[in-house]
Amino acid sequence: MRRTVALAAAALAALSALALVAPASAATGTSWADWSDLQGSPGAYTGSVTLAAPQLTATYTSDSRGGSVGVVSGSSSWLAASTPVGAKYGSSRDQQYLNLRPRADNATSPSETTYTFAHPTPTAGWTFVLGDIDADKVAISAVGPGGHVLTAAELGFRGGFNYCAPQFAGKPSCTGDASDVPSWDASTLTLTGNPAAADTSGAAAWFEPNAPISSLTFTFTRRAGFPVYQTWFAAITRAVSGTVQDQTAGTPAAGVGVRLIGPDGTVIGTTATAADGTYSFGGAVASHGYTVEITPPAGKTSDLRSRQIDLSDTDGTADFAVRDIIPVPVSGTVKDQHGTPIPGAVITLDSGRTAVTAADGSYLFDDVPVGTHAVTITTPDGYTVVSSPTPFTVPGNDETPITGKDFVLQVQPTLSGTVTAAGTGVGGVVVTAEGPGGTEQTVTAADGTYSFPRLPGGEYTVRVEAPQGYVVAGDASRSETIAVDDVTNVDFALARLGSVAGTVTDDGGAPHPGATVTVTGPGGPFVLTTAADGSYALGELAPGAYTIAVTVPDGFTGATPATRGVTITEQGELIEGQDFVLTPVAVTPTPTPTPTITPTSAPTTAPSGSGSGALPATGADPLPVIGAGAVLLLAGALALAFVRRRRA
Repeated sequence: MRRTVALAAAALAALSALALVAPASAATGTSWADWSDLQGSPGAYTGSVTLAAPQLTATYTSDSRGGSVGVVSGSSSWLAASTPVGAKYGSSRDQQYLNLRPRADNATSPSETTYTFAHPTPTAGWTFVLGDIDADKVAISAVGPGGHVLTAAELGFRGGFNYCAPQFAGKPSCTGDASDVPSWDASTLTLTGNPAAADTSGAAAWFEPNAPISSLTFTFTRRAGFPVYQTWFAAITRAVSGTVQDQTAGTPAAGVGVRLIGPDGTVIGTTATAADGTYSFGGAVASHGYTVEITPPAGKTSDLRSRQIDLSDTDGTADFAVRDIIPVPVSGTVKDQHGTPIPGAVITLDSGRTAVTAADGSYLFDDVPVGTHAVTITTPDGYTVVSSPTPFTVPGNDETPITGKDFVLQVQPTLSGTVTAAGTGVGGVVVTAEGPGGTEQTVTAADGTYSFPRLPGGEYTVRVEAPQGYVVAGDASRSETIAVDDVTNVDFALARLGSVAGTVTDDGGAPHPGATVTVTGPGGPFVLTTAADGSYALGELAPGAYTIAVTVPDGFTGATPATRGVTITEQGELIEGQDFVLTPVAVTPTPTPTPTITPTSAPTTAPSGSGSGALPATGADPLPVIGAGAVLLLAGALALAFVRRRRA
């Protein structure tokens, strides 16, 4: 993946150098981005996005899952010219956009997509649009030059709309509700779909950042339904043109080098004047802060070599004039110890007149009067002076140019390194260096590299901040000493956070909601409760070994198994299928007892008027008593008979 990103970055650098060389007919217009096909595989995609404006050229990485992702033509879904964003940037019909998804289809596995721009983006004149934000949400973060993290106000949220709603003319054939739009939470920088998390069509929002961006990250999370979201980029572009005249000859100056410099100071276009002295650039984003600079040809100079232009509201024009050098000229160069030219250095003649070095490091004072003179330099930041020219004398009646008044500067060392995760560079990571010159921040490029150029000598502490979805693997800070030489390989390692998921059911397969599942491991324990469908999930887990256990609820004898172990590596796996089956308690039926018969009591008193000598009633049944008396009488009779027989 690193090689893919490096090749894409090289292609973007070539685009940046050439994209603004345009014919004179280039003028104000709008441009929607073109997207390269996704490279890599699910969980590790890369690609690039380009506009007519090179400041909005970027590479990107994404850990989106596969399936229904990729570059879409825009022929069936688009933003009509009648939508809020279309009213300013035109229709996106038949213009490409990018479809991406979460890392996995659950609420704990968001995907992260980071765009790393070839140049810091302009502060106006462009937009990004996120679509199909309905049953999901996306958190937005952006980092500018020097590690500045953009605020909600700087991200420039312009509002939500539904591009399928019936009030928009020229819309796609989809059906949408005008009230179904995402809501923006400025405190969390999060765009969230409709409250019901219903999977609908057309919900979108647009942004116009008003601060420069070096990297832009979308963290996309599924809430429900089929999670997928769309991304568009667009810009309003302006043209820059002008004419260079030769004052000495009174004719147009052909072949004069012209550069267009962006608001951040980088060269975004080069060209040369035509035979009629004209030049033009096209495709500059409609913003302010541009500079047009000329390089006079040999034997010529200019009293004004650069002009500031503002492209916020209209195309820009910058005219120049060159003239012959008037003797006696004094010239020299400013270079570093390696012979590299240093442009923009200020040279002062006799504490009065000044000149600024050109792109090749050269400077020139023409018409220096007779006498002794000296040139000095205002040392640029990040350099120290190694050698300066000695004073010189312009003799009378001699127009011989004085050359070779050169300065050599020592460029201060650079501290650099790489931030990786599982051996792959991670872009958009904030790195801080704190030392004698104060605190500086930078952001890693798409391949994970970073550098702090031209640092003063001394002791430094270098720190890395883990972005969302990662933790630092190993030391988060390092101590380094800056002396004379560059300090390299100040590297940091990140590990991606993982997640686990599963279900709890009974042995008949029915879900068991409300069960307690405990995940023990780094940063834990974490206690979860199963949802209505028996599911549980836990994300943002640091690498390490974890034990997952279910608490057996009342009415169940146990689970098979009761615990299980999983390991999250630095790859940040989504470990699903960690299921538990509960066994209900077996209930033995209790037999019904035999009923007890209660005897019916006989009357306990003799009938009224009876004259017999009956025994008093005792409450017992009289029949057993009568029977017992009869037995006794019979026994007595038998005994008497036996005695009489023996006498006889």
